[in-house]
Order: sequence, then C-alpha cells, then structure tokens
Amino acid sequence: MRMKRLSFAIFWLFSSAAAAQQTECPVPLMPQLPQANLSNPGDIHVKAAKTQIQQDTLAQFSGNVEIVSEQGHIQAQRAEINKADKTLHADGNIRFLDQQIQVNSEQIDLDLASGQLRLDSTEYQMLGFAGRGRADSIQLDNEEGLALKDVSFTTCPEGSEDWQIRASSLELSPNDNWGTARNTRFYLGGVPVFYLPYFKFPVTDERQTGLLFPKMSTSDKVGVSYEQPFYWNIAPNYDATISPRVMTDRGVQLKTEFRYLTEEHQGQVDVEYLPDDRRYDLDKSRYFYRFLHQGKLSENWQVSAEINGLSDDNYFVDLGSDYFNRGDTHMYQTLAVNYYSEPLDFSAEVRDFEIIGDHPSAYRAVPELKLNYRQPLSEYLNFRVRSELAHFEDGRDDTPSATRLHMMPTLSVPLQNAWGELLTEASLLQTWYKQDLPEGSALQENVSRTLGQGRIYGAINFERETELFGSNMTQTLEPKFQYLYTSYENQDGIGLYDSNRLLNDYTGLFRGQEFVGLDRISDSNHLTIGVTTRLLDKNHQERFKLSLGQIFYFNNTKLKEYSREDDRSALAAELDWRLSSKWVARSALQLSSSNQKVERSNLTLDYQMSADKLVQISHRYVRDISGEEINQLGVTASWPLSQNWHWVGRWYKDLHGKRTIESFTGLQYESCCWALQFGSMRYLSNRFDAAGGQSTEEFDTTILLEFVFKGVGSKKSSRTLLDEGLFGYRQPYFLNN
Repeated sequence: MRMKRLSFAIFWLFSSAAAAQQTECPVPLMPQLPQANLSNPGDIHVKAAKTQIQQDTLAQFSGNVEIVSEQGHIQAQRAEINKADKTLHADGNIRFLDQQIQVNSEQIDLDLASGQLRLDSTEYQMLGFAGRGRADSIQLDNEEGLALKDVSFTTCPEGSEDWQIRASSLELSPNDNWGTARNTRFYLGGVPVFYLPYFKFPVTDERQTGLLFPKMSTSDKVGVSYEQPFYWNIAPNYDATISPRVMTDRGVQLKTEFRYLTEEHQGQVDVEYLPDDRRYDLDKSRYFYRFLHQGKLSENWQVSAEINGLSDDNYFVDLGSDYFNRGDTHMYQTLAVNYYSEPLDFSAEVRDFEIIGDHPSAYRAVPELKLNYRQPLSEYLNFRVRSELAHFEDGRDDTPSATRLHMMPTLSVPLQNAWGELLTEASLLQTWYKQDLPEGSALQENVSRTLGQGRIYGAINFERETELFGSNMTQTLEPKFQYLYTSYENQDGIGLYDSNRLLNDYTGLFRGQEFVGLDRISDSNHLTIGVTTRLLDKNHQERFKLSLGQIFYFNNTKLKEYSREDDRSALAAELDWRLSSKWVARSALQLSSSNQKVERSNLTLDYQMSADKLVQISHRYVRDISGEEINQLGVTASWPLSQNWHWVGRWYKDLHGKRTIESFTGLQYESCCWALQFGSMRYLSNRFDAAGGQSTEEFDTTILLEFVFKGVGSKKSSRTLLDEGLFGYRQPYFLNN
C-alpha cells in the first residue's frame, strides 16, 4: 500500500499545477488522517461493523471497514485478509487517502508478502491543488514498480473539463527517478490538439534534465516567436538552460544560460547568438553576453565581477532582453576585490563601460583602489580617513588621461540621544593629479589641490498628542540644520573624469557636495535648514508627512562649473498623504528661489480598493535636463470586470510634444484551470541610426496573446500579462540621485 510513488508520479507527469492556482479556485483541503498507534512499521489496524475469523487464517470484515497503516488510510464496505496466502482484498466504494492523494476505486488487491497492489476503475484527486483524473487500473509491485493504464489528468472542475491530458500508460521502475509515459494526448474542449508517443518525466523534487515550458509571443519586431528552453542538470552544483528561439521575421536565435555554485563562489554566464538576422541592415551576426560572479576568498575578502557585451546598439531594441531595457545607455564591465573588517575597508576595482548609442564616452577606471579607516579616539571623538587611488582613461588619443590620489582625514564629535543629535566634523581634502595630456590642452600635467572643510549637523525631534478629524494622532516636528564650509582652490587645470552635477531633492540638500566624483569640489559657505512633520495614528502608522528644506548661501561660489546668481537654493518639498484607506497622494518638487517657477516636480494620486483594483494618476515635470523639457502625464489602472474577466492598462502622454508616447491595454479571461490573455502595446522604439542617434519619432506596436493551462508544466502565474500591464506601478518615479 505504498501509494506515495503514485502521487509523485502523477504530480510530476503533469507538472506543477499548484504554482498556477489562484485563491478563488476550489482546492481540496488536506485531510486529517486517523491516528493509529502502530507498534511495528508493517502493522495494520482494521475496524469494521462486523468481523469473522476462521481458524486464525482468514479474517473477513464488512460494514464501514477502515484499514489504517503507516502508508495511508483505506475505507471499504468489505475486506478479506488471508493469513495463509498473505493477501488482502477489499471492494465496495474503495477510498484510499494519504497526505498527497485520494483514490476512489471499485476494488483493491494486495499481496502482503510481495507488496503487489492493484486497484481497478480508479478516480484520483490530488490534495493541496486542484489536480484530478482517472485510471482504468493502477498496479504497484516492489520489483516491477508502478504502472497505470489509460490515465487522465486535468485541473478543471468535474463536468467542465476545458482541457485534459490522457496517456495510454504510465510506468515507473523501482529506484528510478524517471517515469515513462506513452501515447500522451492533450485535449482542448474535448478535441485532441497535441500528441507525444513517448516521453520521460522526473518523479522526485530534484532538478532533472528535460524540456521546460515554451515561451510564445508575436510582435512587429520579430514576428511570431517560439522559444523552447531545455534544462540540463549537469551536476548538483552546475546546470545550464539552452533555449533555441525561432522568429518568423528574423531567424533562429540561440540563448544559453550556465550557472555554477560552489561552497564559496557562485556565478552565471549568459550568451545569446543570432547568426543571420533577416531584418538587420548589416550582414553580420548579432550577439549578447553577460558574466556575473560573486565569491568569498576568506573571512574578510570577497571578489565580484560583471562583464556585459553586445554586437550593436539596437540589439535590445530589436530582440529584447531579460536583463536590460531599451532605455539603457551603458553596460558595466567590472572586476572587484573587497576587504571588510571592523576598522578597515579596502576595495580594488577595474571599471569599464559598454556604451549604447551616441552618448559621451565614459572614462574607465583601471584600476580604482579605495581604503577607508575609522577609529574612535575617545567617547566623544572619532577619527576616520578615506583614501582613493585611481587611473582614468577612455582609450582615445585626443583626450586626457590621469592618475589621481585623494586622501580625506576627518575628526568628528558625535553627540546623540533618543530625541536628537549634533555632529561636528573637520576634514582635510588633499588630492594629487598626474595627467597625460594631448597636444594643446589647457590642463596641467601635475596638480595638487588642498581644501579644508568644516561641517556642523544637528537634528531634534519633538512630538505631541493631538486630535484631528475626530481621531487621536501623534504629531512630530523634526527640524534639522547643517552648516558647511569648504575652502576654494582653482581647479581649471583638472580634467573631468568621474564628476557630474548632482540634482538636489530634500535629502540631497544635506549631502554636502554638489558633484559626484572628486574632480570638482565646490567651495561652500552655506546653511541648510529643513523641517519634517508627521502625523501618526494610534497604531503608529504614518498618515501624513511633509518635508521642506532650503540652502542659504553666505557668498557666491568661485568654482566656474557651479556658478549661481541666487543667495539660496530652490525650495525642496516632499509630501506623502494617506487621504483615506484607499486614497494616497505623493508629491515632490523643487521651486526656484529666483523666479518662483517649478524646476522639477512629481505628483501621483493612487486609488487602491484591493490588490487588483487600483488606479494611479501621475505627472512628472523637469524644466531642463540635458537641454530638454520633460512634461508627462500618466494613468495606470487595473480592474476586474467580473469574476473571470480582468482589465489592465497604462497611458503616458508627452504634454510638451502633445503626443502619446506609450499605451498598453490588456484583457484576461481566467477560470480555475485555464486563462486567455490578450494585450496590445504601442511605444517609442528608441532605435539608433547609423550615427548612434536615437529616434524619438518612430513607434512600434506589439500584440500579445497567450494561453495558460494551469497544471501543464508552467510555474509562472497566469497574471504575468497583468503584471506586465502594470509595469511602473510601484512607487512614483522621482528624479533623485
């Protein structure tokens, strides 16, 4: 009566239906099996309304017979145990039950000596998910294994078998992790649509080599696409996925993924190759590769690597990617070694970039070494030093390259308690450059820059109990300030290798620097004032938060790259307001202090009735970013139309250009055992021309159509298309750094 092999075989033959079930679908409850005190592993306990025993060799039971063993529970109307022949026979409404499967049968025969078992005219129900079916006979033998004849499977409710799988036989040998199915047919609406004469399938939860569920789609870019992944379980710590992809408009692409895992290291290698793209202008192959590695060399030492490359700028635009999107302009090429300890951190990194399109070349750091040391000198005095040694080059002869050494020792006095903090710091910023300059450059070959910096930062927290709108609330008031002084030194003789201007939001006002990188350090003599107020309900959940902040400059900066005319920065504000249990408003803006015009703003208004009933209206505005104005309005929505129908959509309009830049609508019908998804998307293609310029006028349209048959080898949810339609509905996108 060892039926667990049966439940494993049925479960794995028809794959992971459990992963695709939704909460609204009826799922059989896990049974409460009768408890029996079995003295020995082979013991059997029998209960019945009537019992007859003949000379201690034949026992007959009738009326509500229950047979309990360690393998499961059998119910029948009649049962007979022959001690001489060591056999058990039961008939009349047979019901077998364990933790994974319930089997109903007309009769059951068991040879207690050999372990041979046979059930005839069976119906089974998987427990824990809605998988069920029938089998004409089930035979289990210790030596021959498991055999099922004329077996079927579906996850649809009884009487509504919209799809079904049938096989003439299913066999599983002892000590074999693979089963065999013959003459397997897939039925849709009672019509056979797919046939496999023979295939093998795994019957354990261990990873096994074999075919994975295919991926199908259609779009203007590739035509009809069919991708068939093949999983190769090379070893317990090595595996690979090989995925041929057939595209009617472009040809055959090969995608491969190799993963490895050791005790201290792990990594992944991805290679994609398209030898002949029929729609590509240039007569050459197209490819993409990616290598990731993370490892531990010792208790304190770690190593990591990321290497990416591709054949052309339009590879992601034309063929798509699981790792990058159409808007990416750079791909990292890095190799790093790191050391961590309590007082000391060290990192050595080689950093390069693969540039996509006509974007400014980026300097690579070959290498960049960083050493940070910190040590408390007393209870109220700390010392730290940050240092960096880097060499920058971009591979061109007409641009400068440089070696830079930077050191920044700092003394700080931190004072902290539960209601506030005060931090005083004094730092010395010493930087040396040795630059290799092209002919005619106005830069200097050797530069030494010495700057002094002082910083005082303070924050305090007040709170009070108040009553608003008839509810008890806790209100906080959190003012903070920062005074920053940095001396000035002319930096015109230094090239720009890793420095760019930073944008200031509320948090950025207290950053203490105007540039990322070290090539430009602005002189400072300013005071930053900020305040935050919050409202917390009786459960300490935040209902309202408002932050305001601004920098007040005591003198103009002398640094040419950071010239300004105002004596104060833009006013930065952030607002989070939970208007009710369903409505939430979020906003962030920077308001110019000279003309009172909005420089940057983000606004979102969310209505969420439940997890799948939501609407978001958003607006994003940037007055000037790289010479362009951004003024966009967006709407994202998800709404069930009925019990089985669901709609999602998103729409973004460029108010400055007066055009829709992206739209998506998706419709899904879903029942307990299958789903049909339809989607249409129109978006900017972002294709690059021969010179590397990116198109802002060309649009692409994609039509998505997908069937999901729950329980047929797919571990993805039937909500994939809905989640795709809600791409971007997370938190509002703020132009922070």
